Amino acid sequence: MSKIFFTDLDGTLLTREKKVTPATMDALKKFTSAGNHFAISTGRALDSAKAVQQENDLFFPGSFLIAYNGSEIYDCDAKKDVFRTGVPMDLVPQIFALAKEYGIHCHTYNDTNILSPSDDEELKFYRRVIKTPYIITDDICSMLTDSPCKIIGIELKDKAKIDRFKDKIEELGNGRLTTLYSSPFYLEIFNSEAGKGSAVTRLADYLHISHSDTIAAGDEENDISMIKAAGTGVAMINGVDMAKEAADIITKADNNNDGLVPILLENL
Repeated sequence: MSKIFFTDLDGTLLTREKKVTPATMDALKKFTSAGNHFAISTGRALDSAKAVQQENDLFFPGSFLIAYNGSEIYDCDAKKDVFRTGVPMDLVPQIFALAKEYGIHCHTYNDTNILSPSDDEELKFYRRVIKTPYIITDDICSMLTDSPCKIIGIELKDKAKIDRFKDKIEELGNGRLTTLYSSPFYLEIFNSEAGKGSAVTRLADYLHISHSDTIAAGDEENDISMIKAAGTGVAMINGVDMAKEAADIITKADNNNDGLVPILLENL
């Protein structure tokens, strides 16, 4: 019976330098060599998840990339999507209009670029880590050939302001959208069909893996649904309190000190 390990990237699998440590890499190799599956589950775009995979040589048989908080599930062996959904197109211009009204930076993505109405401080902050090329345009929808997998709102200084924006987006979505924070600055907006927790269930069913054989690790609010959905939910010791409260296990070490290694080795 194979197992599947779902892991967030930032604050979980990756160190502060955005690397995978040698000990964690060794544990991943042992875990996957035993016939188990590995899935990166991130709020990042698919191209950014692929870049992390490339930079850290995270190529194992039976691997998957879960991008945009579960809005896209990509089979690395077959090189194709298993699942994809997006923000309903009728809501996209309304979200950007509200962002302008509330003074919140918002951007979204097509298959190759970040799409932003402005080249501002928030976009520069975001691209310190995310190197996806970007297009500045006032007409976001004209650059989309399909509904975008997610929209992200960014506010660097005033948490109360983005909280008000979040409330308004939830009202607009009326159950069609999920909004949650992936960091104190980043508000994730995506289709309620998605979510990292839904991806755990969806991919386990696709692979015919028992719920009890799913393991998921994360550190932030957007990881809580997958921590709860997995047979074994793991929160990093460096994670937010809400993630720890949702978990079955809290790691003894943080993401910079091989916190995931015992979890992987105990599940061979």
